[in-house]
Amino acid sequence: MKRKVLIIGAAGRDFHNFNVFYRSNPNYEVVGFTAAQIPGIQERIYPPQIAGVLYPNGIPIYSEDRLEELVKSKGVDECAFAYSDVSHEQVMHLACRSMAAGASYVLLGPNETMVKSTKKVVAVCATRTGAGKSPLSKMLSKKYKRKLAIIRHPMPYGELVKQEVQRFERMEDLDKAKCTIEEREEYEGHIANGAIVWAGVDYEKILRRAEQEHPYILWDGGNNDFSFYKPDLLVVVADALRPGNELMYYPGEVNFRMADIIVISKYSQNKKGAKLVEENAKKVNPKAKIVMADIIPKIDGKVRGKKVVVIEDGPTVTHGGMPYGAGWIAAKRAGAKIVSPYKFAVGSIKETYAKYPHCKNVLPAMGYSDRQMAELAETIKKLKVDYVVSGTPMNLEGLLHMDRQLVHVTYSYNEKEIAPVLKEVEKVLGE
Repeated sequence: MKRKVLIIGAAGRDFHNFNVFYRSNPNYEVVGFTAAQIPGIQERIYPPQIAGVLYPNGIPIYSEDRLEELVKSKGVDECAFAYSDVSHEQVMHLACRSMAAGASYVLLGPNETMVKSTKKVVAVCATRTGAGKSPLSKMLSKKYKRKLAIIRHPMPYGELVKQEVQRFERMEDLDKAKCTIEEREEYEGHIANGAIVWAGVDYEKILRRAEQEHPYILWDGGNNDFSFYKPDLLVVVADALRPGNELMYYPGEVNFRMADIIVISKYSQNKKGAKLVEENAKKVNPKAKIVMADIIPKIDGKVRGKKVVVIEDGPTVTHGGMPYGAGWIAAKRAGAKIVSPYKFAVGSIKETYAKYPHCKNVLPAMGYSDRQMAELAETIKKLKVDYVVSGTPMNLEGLLHMDRQLVHVTYSYNEKEIAPVLKEVEKVLGE
C-alpha cells in the first residue's frame, strides 16, 4: 500500500524533493504541499504538466496553518519537511505538530536528493541567509563568465509550468519572466558579469540543459539550504555577526558539517563572534579549510548629514533574523541620518513588520507581486527623506516609482582574504 505524504515546504526545496524522490516512486502518494515563509504562494496547484504520470490532476498547495487538519483529513502517513533557514526548535515544533496529528516526520538527506552532474560542480552555500554567499558566487561568475553555468536555488513564485526551466542571458529576460525583486537581487549581478543564470522548478532538467552549454557548474545556494547537486567542492559561508547560528539552524548546520571550505564573513565587525564560529568549525568539521574574509560595503559620500531610509535584502532581514544589512552599515559609516520607516508602512509591508518586528529600522525589499511593489513604493513616498539607500544587489529604480533619489550600496569581499577560496576553485575546475 502506498504511503501518503504531505510535503512541508516553501516553493523550492519541497518541489525539488518531490521531483527527484517522490514523483515517479510507486511506493508513495503525495497528497499535497504546504507553504510558508513566502507570501501568496499557497492555494495553488503543482501542475499536472510537471507533476508526472502518477499525478494527472496535479498536487494542491495549502497553507502550513492547516497542517493538522490535512494530516487527519487526508490520512497522511508521513510529513516530509523541505524548506530552509529555520531554527532547530522550529523544525521540531513542526515534527511535534505532525506526530500529534498521527503522522511520522521525515527529512530527506543529500544521498536521496543531490543530482550527480557530468561536469565539475562548485557549490556556494551558507549557514544562514544573508551570510554573504551571493558576493562570493558573483566573484566567481565575474572570473569565469560563461564557462560557469550559474544555477540558482529556486524561487518559483509565478506560473510553474513556464518556470520549469529558466535561462537568463540578458536583463530583458528578467522582464519577460516577470521576475520578483528577490529573483532580480540574485540574477542581475551574474548577468552584468557576463554569465548565464539558470533556475526554475525541475533541477535535473535544468542541470542537463546547462551541461550542454557550459564546461562547469556553480550551485548558487539560497537561504542556508544544502546543494541540489553533488558538489566537487563545497564552500560554506558562516556569519560572524550571528555566531552560534551555524549549529542552531536547519539545514545550515548540515552545510557547516559537510563543507570543504568555511568562509567566516564580516569577521572585523565581530571578532569574538568570528572566533566562536572558528571554534565550532574545528569541533564539528576539523577537516574544513577556514578562511576569514571581510565584506566591504561602499556608498556615495553625498548622504553625509542627509536623511535617508535604507532598503535591505528582504530574506536577510525577515526570516534571516538580521535587524539590518550592508545598506544600513554603509549609510551609518557615511554619516547619514537614518529614518525608521516602520510607522509609515502600508498594506503587506505593514504586515511584514508585524511578523518581523526586529527589522523596523530598515525597509525590507519585499516585492513578490505588483501589488507588494506598489505598497513598497507607497511606503517610501510617505517618508520625509533626502535619499533612499539601497542595500539590495539589484537596481530598484526601474521597478519602484517612488519619487526619491536612489543611492546604491555595493559590497564585495576583500580580494586578498578570499584568494585561498579562489585557488581551491581553480584546482577543482582544472583552470
